[in-house]
Amino acid sequence: MDLKVFITNQDSTCDECREHLGHGAWITLVEGKGALCLSCADLDHLIFLPSGDAALTRRSGKYSTLSAVVLKWSRARKRYERQGLLVEESALQRAEQECLDDADVRARRSEREAERRAEIDHEYVSHFAGRVRELFPNCPAGREQVIAEHACQKYSGRVGRSAEAKNLDEKSILLAVIAHIRHAETNYDELLAHGRDRSSARERVEEEIDKVLDRWAAK
Repeated sequence: MDLKVFITNQDSTCDECREHLGHGAWITLVEGKGALCLSCADLDHLIFLPSGDAALTRRSGKYSTLSAVVLKWSRARKRYERQGLLVEESALQRAEQECLDDADVRARRSEREAERRAEIDHEYVSHFAGRVRELFPNCPAGREQVIAEHACQKYSGRVGRSAEAKNLDEKSILLAVIAHIRHAETNYDELLAHGRDRSSARERVEEEIDKVLDRWAAK
């Protein structure tokens, strides 16, 4: 099943979290739920690969368990036009590795990494990661940094950007850890990719997430 993400041409609000997303928001449409931001749709961990390199797009889509086509309405052509693909970072890296002879791909990877570094408040991420390690001392080495960097990126929808998270509130840390476990330690993305609705998929992996939380939190 092809998931679709739309770049809006007007101000939008997420129908689940009620956050005002502004103009040019990235949303997905869910039957019975309305328009959801990428965070509420559990797609915010995916990386955007712009259209333009057919080989890289094809390989990334092939290796990504969960992916979504990004579309934008063209007023001139009166139709939705494909802007690119949202894919898992590991899939993109694998695809790029196969295209390393392509200088444009190497340059694009460097550019993406530079943009990601620019989005991160390193001091805040360091404190956030330290709090993750404090609450979950048995999580795998380095995983606290991955969780913190993802949660704290500077764009709408990331749990680490909330006021509570900036105070290193325990609930916000827990939400960030759960989101990471859901995507990295369960088959949640595979369930979504095969058409399972988000609520059902979350329920399916809930027990598995709890077991990982217990392991990581044990002292």
